[in-house]
Amino acid sequence: MDYNYIALVMFGGMVILLLTGQRVFAVIGFVAAVAALALWGTGGSAIPFTSTIKLMNWYPMLTLPMFVWMGYVMSETRMADDLYRMFHVWFGPIPGGLAIGTILLMVLISAMNGLSVAGLAIGATIALPEMLKRGYDKVMVTGIIQGGSSLGILVPPSVVLVLYAMIARQPVGQLWLAGVLPGLLMAGIFIVYVVIRCGLKPSLGPPLAKAERNVPWADKIRLLSAGLLPLVIFAAMMGPFIYGYASLVESSVIGAAISTLVAMVRGRMSARVFEVCITNTLGVSCMFMWILLAALAFGAVFDGLGAVKAIEDLFLQDLGLSPWTILILMQVSFLIMGMFLDDTAMLVIVAPLYIPLVAKLDLGMAPGDALIWYGVLYTITCQIAYITPPFGYNLFLMRAMAPDHVTLADIYRSIVPIVALMILTLIIIMVWPDIALWLPHQVYGQ
Repeated sequence: MDYNYIALVMFGGMVILLLTGQRVFAVIGFVAAVAALALWGTGGSAIPFTSTIKLMNWYPMLTLPMFVWMGYVMSETRMADDLYRMFHVWFGPIPGGLAIGTILLMVLISAMNGLSVAGLAIGATIALPEMLKRGYDKVMVTGIIQGGSSLGILVPPSVVLVLYAMIARQPVGQLWLAGVLPGLLMAGIFIVYVVIRCGLKPSLGPPLAKAERNVPWADKIRLLSAGLLPLVIFAAMMGPFIYGYASLVESSVIGAAISTLVAMVRGRMSARVFEVCITNTLGVSCMFMWILLAALAFGAVFDGLGAVKAIEDLFLQDLGLSPWTILILMQVSFLIMGMFLDDTAMLVIVAPLYIPLVAKLDLGMAPGDALIWYGVLYTITCQIAYITPPFGYNLFLMRAMAPDHVTLADIYRSIVPIVALMILTLIIIMVWPDIALWLPHQVYGQ
């Protein structure tokens, strides 16, 4: 059989097996193992072994459990409560203020966690009841919480970007820095959306009642200092890394240690909280390790078949498509796949095809810059995937945590403007790549 047909069978078989609902790493690893043994016999066993050694030797992977631990410590010890109370007091008096405060809360949560699920849980359990109780429009606020929670996979320390970095063989630090300005841009677009909607129709987000606005300045300052504590933790973690005093791994340990110490000093690190944090951290870290192993093995088989070169020739020579046309088609395919697959499944399916192709496209930038920039584009499409029906994970998580009167139909309607704003952000980053590349260039002196 021609190698191109073998690659097509592998790719099609993986997609079909994923539709059965089996675990992502099991499907990808199974297809890779069967193909390797069928093509190279017992010698094919060297492929997963080599992939395992490559993963174990990848030092930045140690950041993953550190940042996941830090996120769960913040979530389980209720540090987010202090943050929301601060935003409640300072932004509540203006129309839509609580929704704006919720977006800012999500940005800070993202800077402490790197996962979308934790941000959604905090927003749905803390912010949503408060806004609904004060007459905020349920459709608008559920959309804001879902969109804001997805910032966790774009703003550093993004766990999804760690996964992309390993598969694309790019520096995690540069990818994280590349996600900062696009993440803040998306948050800013969300805030402008709330300001405009509530400005045109104040009933969507009424200001706090006068009795709630009359908070003494001493209490406001106290809440400000308590709420800014996560910012101090983030600065203590990322500052030494940005200025070159600590490596990425060392910075992640600093963040995990400080957040744990703060929780202990506040008396919130009980035995139960510690057990929940350590169990969840191990679960998430092991899940990503298995996915990476399977993806590396699958990619190695694809490289051995020369499938990447065949795809490259098809697009650039046979079809004669321009680099930007190919890039747009890639993003459209991500948006379509995101309706049915999660972010990790999308990445490991297309990584063997798309990532080498991006490096070959003439996009007016160095191949390394192109892969860093494309990592941000991929992550934004992942954010959209989290909230697009029929299988957007955040849609069902929101329904599970929201009050009964917030129906699934309300949640589906709520994400329409949010998805439009995310696509707008994606287009902006595609048109102006320097939004993503400026900060890595400044820090790394390129």
